This record gives sequence, structure tokens and C-alpha cells, in this order.
Amino acid sequence: MNARAPLDTADWSRRSLAAVWHPCTQMARAAQQPPLSIARGEGPWLYDHAGRRYFDAISSWWVNLFGHADEGLAEAIATQARTLPHVMLAGCTHEPAVRLAERLGARTGGALGHVSFGSDGASAVEIALKQSFHSWRNLGQEAKRHFACLRHGYHGETIGALAVTDVAVFRDAYDPLLMRSHTVESPDSRLGNEAQAIEALRELLAQRHGEIAALIVEPLVQGAAGMVMHSPAYLRAVRALCREFGVHLIADEIAVGCGRTGRFFAWEHTEPAGAADWPDFLLLSKGITGGTLPLSLVLTTDAVFQAFWSDDTARGFLHSHSYTGNALACAAANAVLDRFDAGQLDANAAQAQWLADAFAPLAQDGRVAHLRQRGTILAFDVPAAMPGFAERFHLAGRARELLIRPIGRSVYLMPPYVIDPTIALWLAASVKDTLDDVV
Repeated sequence: MNARAPLDTADWSRRSLAAVWHPCTQMARAAQQPPLSIARGEGPWLYDHAGRRYFDAISSWWVNLFGHADEGLAEAIATQARTLPHVMLAGCTHEPAVRLAERLGARTGGALGHVSFGSDGASAVEIALKQSFHSWRNLGQEAKRHFACLRHGYHGETIGALAVTDVAVFRDAYDPLLMRSHTVESPDSRLGNEAQAIEALRELLAQRHGEIAALIVEPLVQGAAGMVMHSPAYLRAVRALCREFGVHLIADEIAVGCGRTGRFFAWEHTEPAGAADWPDFLLLSKGITGGTLPLSLVLTTDAVFQAFWSDDTARGFLHSHSYTGNALACAAANAVLDRFDAGQLDANAAQAQWLADAFAPLAQDGRVAHLRQRGTILAFDVPAAMPGFAERFHLAGRARELLIRPIGRSVYLMPPYVIDPTIALWLAASVKDTLDDVV
């Protein structure tokens, strides 16, 4: 029997359009501009079926830390698969989950020593919202059933997570289904409005703290808003206000954790001196498995954990899914932590500097505004409103071996941790050339 010829990129794209409902995609538009069919990955590069390569400048939605097809992560998953791929975490436990929870708690100095497991970022947000509300109810404060969030914040697309998300394109279609939340001004380094944002939060909490269970924030960088950045000082002020008014603080580090900002936890930039300086909940996902398997985690405090301690099942925390604490995902996450224990943050600091040096000349380009960086996250805005700019830039980037997806008029990079001086210079030149093609 003759072997069938392999399908090429166009074949897979065509079949995908017929069978796969792509996320965050208007399929009518995708029919005109088909999805890029990827055959394999190696390091920072993705390859289509024709052998063309694309530098994954956005880590495939911010999940890939060490490059594609990393041998160390693959071996950790394979070893675990040969031993114990999965067992339910209700009534059972296993070593990869225990080790992962202990190691993450230790990274907070024990301040956040209780870890719940989810499947993705939105499910982590759901867990934190439910734990906050349920813990207050167990403590007799049933009125605390509402939540506060920041303007332009993004926390996921399930119903609960959307209720604390303020990005219109995701939220508006489903608004009738959502619980009401309180949205307060967000800090934006481009506007210099941190003092006003802090005062707006103070006013909200002073008036409504009796009914607000928790405030949720993205520490240092609001990703889906266009990599909008703020300072650690703002976070310290938020921590103080939530303590003052008895409101839980949820730090959503799904995008910014795992070293993206230069520390393992973005919250570490606040220089917490003790347990009281940490948030009540800290959420991780995306990079925690290095872009290999879905996993999310919710770290929380002794106080929240003890609020559920009872012989009454109804007072226990009621949230699960079949793959909670999956052993393969936990093994991958432990392998990621091994890299950080071995000095990954030192490498990240050098890579961040190489990116800063390579992109510094772009600040003098009249088409670029607000060049900004936090760790290995770098972004700039194109001031002039241009119809279809994000898609045009994305397609022009592909022609120059870049996989890059602007958010509105904000161009950003969040590459894997494989940058060297040569790659940094190539990235800067390729981004500028793409800008020349589009603007």
C-alpha cells in the first residue's frame, strides 16, 4: 500500500476551518485569513508544514517559558507518565502535587501555604472568588458577596471570571448573565494616575466594604489592556487599603508570574517583609508548566483555610474537576521550579537588559509612544488610529518570521527565556521592519 503524502499547511488550515471552532476568532474572518498551521516547535521557533519558521514572540499566549519541545520538561512528563499519569485528588494524593504545593508555599515564606488546583487561569479565578465569598459566609459575614476589579482588567472568560473582567469585547456579549461587580480606576504609568487610582479605591472600599468580599488585580502589568503597567508602590497601597477595610486581595499572576516581571512572583517587587504584606490569594497558570500542560493554582492563607475547617461538609470548599491536580501537569510544574531553583531569574535579568538595549532606539521613532518594559515584557503604542492595525501588523510580522499579535494599537513582546544579544537585536530590527511595512 502506498503511503499517503503528508498534508501541507494549506490543507490543514482548510480542514481546521471546517472542524475546529477557534478561540477568540470570528470564523467568517478566519475563512478569509486562515489560521497558521504549525507542524512542530523547537526552541523559540514554530515551523509550518512547508518548513517556514516563526519566532514565537508572545510565547503562544504567554505560556511557553523555555522554548518549544524543551527536553527537560518532556522527560519529566514522560517519566511521570510511566509511573502515575493521574489519580483523583478527592480522597487520594500523590507526590508531584504535594511537592508542588509545598514548594510554591515556601516561595511566599509560608504566607500562602494552602494550594488549590485548577485546570486553567479562568478556573483559578473562579476558585478564588468562591473561596473568598464562602470563607466570609462561614465567618458569619454573608453580606460580603460582591467583588471589585480594576478598569480594563482581564481575568478570564468563564461566567464568574467575566464578571470581574472589564474588556468590552469579551464581556459585553454575555453581560446579561453576569453578576454585578464594582469597577474602579486602574493605574496606568502612561497617565501618571496612580494617586487618583488609589484614592478612587479608598472611596469605594470606605463606602462598600461591608458588601465586598475581595478585590482582584493583575500585579504590575494589565495584560489584555495592552500591557498597561504600574508600580509596586501602588500594590503596597492596595494591600494596606484591603487590610484597613477588611476586604480580601486576589493577586492574579496568571500572566505575570513565573519570572515574567523579573521575580518569580510579581508580588515580590513589593518587597513583602512578612505574611501580612502578601495578598490573601495568589493565582498562577500559563507558564507554570512551561507551555506543556494545562494547570492552575490558587495559593491562600491560613486564615482563609481555617474558615472552612469543620465537620460540616457544607462548610467545606466545594469545587473540583476530574483532572484536579493532574500528576503529569504537576510533574511539569516541578520541573519548571527546578529551573528557577537553579538560577533562572539571573538569566532573565540578563535577557531583560539585552531586550532593553536592543529596543532603546525605537523610543526615538516618531511612530512609537510609551515604550515600556517590566522584566522580559516589553511594549509600545502606535499613537495614530489605524483601521485593522493589529491584524495588519500580525500578518506583516509573519512575513518577517515573527509570530506577534498586537492588542489594539499596543505592540508587545513576551518571548520565551531564550534571548541572547543576537536574538534581541534581531527582534528589534524585525519589529521595526514590520512597523515600516504597516505604518
